[in-house]
Amino acid sequence: MSQQPHITPDNTVHILNGDALRECFPPSLSGEIIVARECLVDGDVKGDTFDQLMTNRAAFIEQYPECSKEQYLQSTVPEFKKILALAPDRQVVCWFEQDLFCQVNFWYVCSLLIDNPQLIVYLVRPNKGNEYSFAHMSTRQLIVAFDNKQQLTKEQLKLFAGLWFAYQQQNWQQLESTAAQLSSDFLFVKPAVDAQLARLPDANGLGLPERELLAIMRRQQHLTFTAVFQEFYQSMALYSFGDLQVKAMYDRLLPLV
Repeated sequence: MSQQPHITPDNTVHILNGDALRECFPPSLSGEIIVARECLVDGDVKGDTFDQLMTNRAAFIEQYPECSKEQYLQSTVPEFKKILALAPDRQVVCWFEQDLFCQVNFWYVCSLLIDNPQLIVYLVRPNKGNEYSFAHMSTRQLIVAFDNKQQLTKEQLKLFAGLWFAYQQQNWQQLESTAAQLSSDFLFVKPAVDAQLARLPDANGLGLPERELLAIMRRQQHLTFTAVFQEFYQSMALYSFGDLQVKAMYDRLLPLV
């Protein structure tokens, strides 16, 4: 027997955490798709306005050889502008994982949504065992995750946006206190915030991820980035840093090996 198509309201818009999810997104879940192509957990996030932030981000992203300012302006900025331009009658379904990388992007998306108070906003999270990766879920599992989406109250949406503002301003005390207000309903928030706080540098100028990466590098008999990255990704899964972020740390730490 063929499976009945999944029905979603005509006014639905899905905000996805990246192109990996877009590639495996269930075709039966209809609606507009917006992709949040960012890594706000990494680099300069200063900017009092949307345009200032986007300009700073484009300049930062360009430091990576694989990236360019033009690519950022063409593929990332327009997606965020779509969020700002959403009509107030839309049902917004945010698909974000529980790792710090993904959460910081989600916090920023929430900051773009709070000025449109009539929106109905939901959060979809991966199932147990795939907390940091929608891409490892089957089509059926993604549909079940959608069916289990959690509607965010206006206050909850405001608090998630508050996490972004605290992160952007490096107000770590505010970040922690805001997380505490969300933790009872969203258990994944505190671990993500704790992971961010653990990034703060110690007396040697290294945060937890750098210390762990350096320890892995020092254990390698034949030092290669691929082997180091694989081990780091497993041990520091809560961060979900990509190869670009880890390679930048790797290069900085090489003189200490």
